[in-house]
Amino acid sequence: MEEFHKVRRLPPYVFEQVNRLKASARAGGADIIDLGMGNPDLPTPQAIVDKLCEVVQDPRTHRYSSSKGIPGLRRAQAAYYARRFGVKLNPDTQVVATLGSKEGFANMAQAITAPGDVILCPNPTYPIHAFGFLMAGGVIRSMSVEPDETFFPPLERAVRHSIPKPLALILNYPSNPTAFVATLDFYKDVVAFAKKHDIIVLSDLAYSEIYFDGAPPPSVLEVPGAMDVTVEFTSMSKTFSMPGWRMGFAVGNERLIAALTRVKSYLDYGAFTPIQVAATHALNGDGSDIAEVRNVYKRRRDVMVESFGKAGFDVPPPAATMFAWAKIPEKFRHLGSLEFSKLLVEKADVAVAPGIGFGEMGDDYVRLALVENEHRIRQAARNIKKFMSTADETMHNVISLNAHR
Repeated sequence: MEEFHKVRRLPPYVFEQVNRLKASARAGGADIIDLGMGNPDLPTPQAIVDKLCEVVQDPRTHRYSSSKGIPGLRRAQAAYYARRFGVKLNPDTQVVATLGSKEGFANMAQAITAPGDVILCPNPTYPIHAFGFLMAGGVIRSMSVEPDETFFPPLERAVRHSIPKPLALILNYPSNPTAFVATLDFYKDVVAFAKKHDIIVLSDLAYSEIYFDGAPPPSVLEVPGAMDVTVEFTSMSKTFSMPGWRMGFAVGNERLIAALTRVKSYLDYGAFTPIQVAATHALNGDGSDIAEVRNVYKRRRDVMVESFGKAGFDVPPPAATMFAWAKIPEKFRHLGSLEFSKLLVEKADVAVAPGIGFGEMGDDYVRLALVENEHRIRQAARNIKKFMSTADETMHNVISLNAHR
């Protein structure tokens, strides 16, 4: 039977091929060191868990909750933005709770996109940034990722040559997967561009608190006038090691937040109330939990950069996020990221995320997640070093290492 229309618009989920190999290897007894999926391994802080356990004992919290988030939670998110970014938000009209930033992005796409609308999307980027709009009937025009002087000329060309004119521009800094970090000056130029061309800005700030060097990453909403054109998405998944809790936020322009809130009201009743109360408790905390998470990822980052470098696999140190974005070693680059990722599972017992899964401009790279402890990261480096040093002998019947694309 023919595929359904929306399913046909989605490219193959390349990560699934690596996932199947991981499962097969583990079924055969292999100890796979999984640096692929960005699934935090750190436990949720105990105080947050305790608050959940306390609130869940009250049967009144077992009823339907509020799709847009309970008032205390929205007030806590507004207070966080005031403390962290100096941005004032009205919790009633400029904040909505989402089931993670991923759901927020997807439902914002449903709320604002008409069939054929053009969306300016970075490439490579986190898949939902493009897929959410593809499922809503939009058209993706790929843009540069690096937040420097090369970013804006392609945007100007896109505005001149896209029919219809682009509806929205997607930002993601600190970036998943590239780990690029934007400056406030860059955001000022983005807001000026968006206002000049009447374009919506959708900013994914899921990694605002996972940074290692220098000043904390800014919010685009710190730019005067950004509220006129911008909605920003954040997540508690990485910040508080709460990935399975599914708690995030969209904040910003009242008209856009109202559209998202209305769509969500037809689709869900919000997160379980005890989860929302526990999330409120986390946001109102002193920040020590966030600092500890950041320190753990920094130590892992440093170990990965050092040990992988000694193994002959150069990993540039990311300034932020829980990921490293590394170019495939020259010897294997002709394979492409998917085949190289498969080889690492089969030959080195290490799983990584193929860059092609984040867009065609990522095919020379793999993404390495900092989701294993320091001992396991060093073991992964040893496994990879052994594989790469013996590849000429062990792979001659599998593939020609001198082949060209």
